[in-house]
Amino acid sequence: MSESSRPSEVFPERLRLAREHRDLSQGKLAERAGLQPSAVSHFETGGRKPSFDNLKRLADALNVTTDFLLGRTADMGGVAKTADRLHRHYAGLSSEYQDMADTFVKMLADKAKGGKPKGN
Repeated sequence: MSESSRPSEVFPERLRLAREHRDLSQGKLAERAGLQPSAVSHFETGGRKPSFDNLKRLADALNVTTDFLLGRTADMGGVAKTADRLHRHYAGLSSEYQDMADTFVKMLADKAKGGKPKGN
C-alpha cells in the first residue's frame, strides 16, 4: 500500500485485515458494531463507504483506531487510542496531579525497561 493511497482505497483492505486479525466473521463484526452483516460486506468490497459514525463503530468493535482503518497509521495495536484516552484523563487533572502522574508513568516506564525507579 503506497503513501499516496487515498483512505477510501485503503479502508476495505484495512477493515478486512483488522477483522481477520481479531478472528471475527463479517456477521460477528456487524453484531459488535451494531450494523447489518451486508453493510460490513459492502464496506470490505469497497461497494459502500461508511459514515463517520459507522467508521467509529467499526473501529471500536475491532479495538483499532479510525486512523488505522483509513490508512493514516500502520499501528493496529491501538497505541494511539490508548494515548488519546490517557490524554483526556491527564487534561482534567490539576497541575499538581499532572506532576504526580508524570512521576508515576516515568517510574512504570523505568520498571518496564528493567531500570531502577528514580525518585523526584
